[in-house]
Amino acid sequence: MQQVPVSLWTLVAGIVVTAISIWIGQNNTLMPVQASLQAPLVDGFFNVMFTIAIALFLVVEGTIVVFLIQFRRRPGDDTDGVPIEGNLPLEVFWTAIPTVIVLLLGIYSVDVFNRMGGFDPAGHPHSAAHVAHIPGSAIAATLSDASEATIAPTIGIGASPQTLNKPADLVVDVKGIQYAWIFNYPDSGITSGELHIPVGADVQLNLSAQDVIHSFWVPNFRLKQDALPGIPTELRFVATKPGTYPVVCAELCGGYHGSMRTQVIVHTPEEYNSWRTENQIAQQQNLNQVVAVNPADLSTLEFLAPHTHDMGISAATLESVVMRRD
Repeated sequence: MQQVPVSLWTLVAGIVVTAISIWIGQNNTLMPVQASLQAPLVDGFFNVMFTIAIALFLVVEGTIVVFLIQFRRRPGDDTDGVPIEGNLPLEVFWTAIPTVIVLLLGIYSVDVFNRMGGFDPAGHPHSAAHVAHIPGSAIAATLSDASEATIAPTIGIGASPQTLNKPADLVVDVKGIQYAWIFNYPDSGITSGELHIPVGADVQLNLSAQDVIHSFWVPNFRLKQDALPGIPTELRFVATKPGTYPVVCAELCGGYHGSMRTQVIVHTPEEYNSWRTENQIAQQQNLNQVVAVNPADLSTLEFLAPHTHDMGISAATLESVVMRRD
């Protein structure tokens, strides 16, 4: 019986490995639901890397299994193995292929980073909305420090090539503190413990940190950006699907880092306008009380107490956190 050539087996194995790796790489369910314009870019890159990883895994592990069977020790065979030392073509092959793969992935990743806006986070006109506050509101001025607001961020994800030199539809100042996120809307004076945005809007977050490094991460948006003390950073994106999505601090920031969570709520335009109107009215009703209090004179517990509901914790939990921190 004529033996099948090794080259034919190699060709068949290559076709099978390629088909399996492409199918698994393009049909995996490892990532959460896409909810931003940037998410498909990241998922496309992830799927390519996952496809390559599956192919390499099958080739390496498949070769090991074949060799275990083909070159296993037979009963009664006490001879030494064939002394093979060095194989220049093989060494060139397994060095050149990974090198090419890494170079191509590097070029692809740079393209994705550029299309997401990573090359020019400061490439936008600095609108007056960045420094707008409620007239006479001390707490609004504290939460959106003027010195930070007037500095254009040079780190982060900024405008994409399509929106370069165009102002964002909505600007939100985000401050990370141990252990919560505070969202301030300069154009309306609203302060919240949750991020509310309209679907389809070009949103720009101006990130800062009050104490230590925090990291603003929305898995469904495939976006993560550090909030640094004294260094303004930016995160600009477009949400594409209404819903409620988790916001996680992805930088170890202290003993209660694991509880530093909130959510971003993506509304329809009508729902967002309704939320904005309701919160403007509600916060203006308490404006006299707010103006009468200088936040700089408040303790950490007194400053955060009004936001316990927005942070999703009880007053007792907040008191415990603050006492342990102090």
